[in-house]
Amino acid sequence: MSGKTARRQRQAPVRVPPSSSKARPPARRASPKVLIAAGAAIVAVAVAIVLAISLSGGSSSSNTPAVGSLRNALPEAAAVQRMFAGIPQSSNTLGDPKAPVTLAEYIDLQCPYCGEFESTVMPKLVREYVRNGDVRIEQRMLAFIGPDSERGRNAALAAGMQNKQFNFSELLYLNQGTENTGWLDEKMIVAAGASIPGLKVPQMLSDAKSSEVSGKAKILDAEAKTAGISSTPTILVGKTGGELTTVSMTSPTDYEAVSAAITNARG
Repeated sequence: MSGKTARRQRQAPVRVPPSSSKARPPARRASPKVLIAAGAAIVAVAVAIVLAISLSGGSSSSNTPAVGSLRNALPEAAAVQRMFAGIPQSSNTLGDPKAPVTLAEYIDLQCPYCGEFESTVMPKLVREYVRNGDVRIEQRMLAFIGPDSERGRNAALAAGMQNKQFNFSELLYLNQGTENTGWLDEKMIVAAGASIPGLKVPQMLSDAKSSEVSGKAKILDAEAKTAGISSTPTILVGKTGGELTTVSMTSPTDYEAVSAAITNARG
C-alpha cells in the first residue's frame, strides 16, 4: 500500500585486605542526635521531591512542562494560537453552537491530503465563516493509517477535554511528517502540547490513556462506519441539526467547493 496514498479503506484499525593480627577498634556508632538529624534531612528531601512533582502537574519529567506556552514552541505555534483565539471550542467542536451551518470533517492526523486541507482550506474557513458565527465545525478524528494515527487521535481527543483539540490537531498538521515513519511519537505529542498556551500537558497525557478517550474513539469509528466513510479527508456540510451532505472536492485544497456548499446550506 502506497506510503503517500491516504484514500484507502478504513481498517477497524512497541542491566579483604589480609586480616590483621592487631586488635580492631570498636565500631563507630552514630549518636542519637546525628541519627535524628539525618532522618530529618531525608524527610525534607522526600517532601521537596513530592512538592516538585505536584507543582509540575504530576509529572516527574523535566521535559514535560506543566502548562503549554509559546516559549520554545514548535514552528507555526504562534500562527495557530492566533487562528483560533477568541473562537469557542467544546470538545471536538469549533465555533458558535448556534451557527446555522455545520461542517463535519473526517480526518486522520497522518493523512497527507488532510494535511493539505488543514493547512490551506481550514484557515480560510475559520476566517471567513467560523469567526463570524456562520459555521460550526465538528472534527471527527479517525485513526486507520497506523499506530501513530491512534496515538495522535487519543492525544487530540484528550486536548479536546481541555477545549483545545483544534489547536492541537492544526499544529500537528503544520508539522506533519511522512506517514508511518514514527514521527507522531510520544515526544512529538509532548512537544505539540507544550506549544499550546494554557494546555495542561501532564493532564492531556494522562487523559489520552483514559477509558473516556477510548470510548470517544469507539464512537467516532462507529459513526464513520455508519456513514460509509472510506477515505480522508471527507467533508460534509449542511444545516445545523439537519442532514449533512458530502462535499465533492476536486482536490484537498478545493476551497471553492466547500465554500459553495456552505452558501447553499445557509440558503
